[in-house]
Amino acid sequence: MGFVPTYDSIGIWGAVILTVLRMLQGIGVGGEWGGSVLLAMEWSRTHGQRGLVASWPQFGVPCGLFLANLAILAFSQLSGDQFLTWGWRIPFALSIVLVGVGLWIRLGILETPVFQQLLDNRKIEKAPIIEVFRKHPKEITLSALLRLSEQAPFYIFTAFIFAYAVGTLHMSRNLILSAVLVASCVSFVTIPLSGHISDRIGRRKMYLIGAAAVGLFGFLYFGMVDTAIPSAVFIAIVLSLIPHDMQYGPQAALIAEAFTPRLRYSGASLGYQLASVIAGGPAPLIATALFAAYHSGYAISIYIAACAVVSLVAASFMPDYTGQDISREYDD
Repeated sequence: MGFVPTYDSIGIWGAVILTVLRMLQGIGVGGEWGGSVLLAMEWSRTHGQRGLVASWPQFGVPCGLFLANLAILAFSQLSGDQFLTWGWRIPFALSIVLVGVGLWIRLGILETPVFQQLLDNRKIEKAPIIEVFRKHPKEITLSALLRLSEQAPFYIFTAFIFAYAVGTLHMSRNLILSAVLVASCVSFVTIPLSGHISDRIGRRKMYLIGAAAVGLFGFLYFGMVDTAIPSAVFIAIVLSLIPHDMQYGPQAALIAEAFTPRLRYSGASLGYQLASVIAGGPAPLIATALFAAYHSGYAISIYIAACAVVSLVAASFMPDYTGQDISREYDD
């Protein structure tokens, strides 16, 4: 992406190439998220720590958010008025280092004992996607729906807020960047902590608490942001990811545990990534449309609350395997 030619150089093909690259990036994320969660969770030595262990791949989101916003802050200062011309390209070029580190780690990890058992017993599915839709349609649907209250607010709190606070409220972009940076640092603690708590009280219960919290927090969030008082906006943004993390921490284990081992990779990945289509991607667009129609941040709060209601219902029907053996086949 950092080396895509400009519109002035190749016209509309610049946008086409960028879209294709972004699509390939999404395919990569779709395949690797499920693998990273399963590698972490299925290597866990005790049933009582799977929520905490599976939350560590989720830990990569605030890390990425922190690094991305830090890079924008740093290179916008470095390049000044030239940031939109060439400054934005530097972080993409430097990401080759992260690609190398990730590849080195991934190639050095052995398959999990659960998967090795499937290989030994010759229980590998030849067409896992078809089979998981046939065997687990309920779990796939519920996995996507329960993410509404997690993913939609996340993109509002970390992406839409830039357009809203800077463009509408005329606040400093660096202030918003700094607040999101601090919020991501808070997530370094709250994501694994929420995963750990789910090991104690149950995955589903922890998720329901988080979904209810984010539904209510949306009103407090826009109440503080709409004051346009820098300190109030900063605090609102810093706090915003806590109710999100209350769901995101236990989410990986909750979704992955719902699928039988031989279909777990495909099922968990499908359910998780389908939410990007119905929740994450449309959220900033829906938020923009709501504000344009009603001229109030509270309209967006109602949207967040509606997502929370859907997720509360979906999570209440999601099976909970907290503390149970997940190495056996559920549908034998």
